[in-house]
Amino acid sequence: MRKIRISWAFALIIIFATPVLFWGCSSDEDFEGPETVNTNANKTGEHPEAGRLEMPKLKGGVVNLFLVKRLSTGAVNLCIEWDIAKKAQRWTAFRWDNSYIDQRFARTEAWSEDYDIPELYRTNQSYYSGSGYSRGHICASADRRNTLEANRQTFLYSNIQPQLDSFNCGIWENLEMKIRSWNNNAFRDTLYVVKGGTIDRPSDILEYVRKDTDWQLLVPKYFFMAILCKNKSQTNEGYKAIGFYLEHRSFYEDEQNLKPYIVSIDRLEELTGIDFFCNLPDAIENQVEASLTPTAWGFQ
Repeated sequence: MRKIRISWAFALIIIFATPVLFWGCSSDEDFEGPETVNTNANKTGEHPEAGRLEMPKLKGGVVNLFLVKRLSTGAVNLCIEWDIAKKAQRWTAFRWDNSYIDQRFARTEAWSEDYDIPELYRTNQSYYSGSGYSRGHICASADRRNTLEANRQTFLYSNIQPQLDSFNCGIWENLEMKIRSWNNNAFRDTLYVVKGGTIDRPSDILEYVRKDTDWQLLVPKYFFMAILCKNKSQTNEGYKAIGFYLEHRSFYEDEQNLKPYIVSIDRLEELTGIDFFCNLPDAIENQVEASLTPTAWGFQ
């Protein structure tokens, strides 16, 4: 394995050229009333995207890159946190609103390296060939079919994690379809979505493929989704949230029911070590993340 040695010069490049450290605080929502204190919000400044409601708390440090994928219109399509030491994606965050209802465009198959990541620390097709794992989208191709450009960005290898094919095309796909069913005006004003595979703790990692080589590929042991729904007609200031946590394994046909894998956001944070929806004011965040009402999401 090529050992990771980060020089001071490279560290300075990361600090000043990438949106990992932030010096201000903002949000893309206007919260009203006295309960607007937020002690754990992402800091912003040069990169205000960190203040969007779908963003988890950034891990920060020189080994974690915050990647913002914009469309030619300037709109943010999706955001990714990438660990350069592990050459692995921690999460992809995105949202659905009315601009994503139109699904007219087909899957592009536009597989590509992510050139926003330094060459030494990014992955490509060579990492997956012969690995025994499929290329599992985190923000799915079907999540972004409103434009060809938006769909192409889902095929960046920074948005891909290795998955067993039976998992990728089985329960993970079923969960993705369930979440997409909520992308309609009757259900949401906006859906905020975070998806990923666990990479941070040794117990979170299933295995390393081609360990001790230049093509080492980290395989997550668990995959998760965290969803925040904004609907002004609902309680808790119009917000509700739900999480899913699945072991990365083959699931039998009688295990396709999604309900056993539902968790509160508070519980998902314990399981993953990630602080989700940190840009909500504390009072709203604490209430929404502790609450879990599966029936509000169509689960009986």
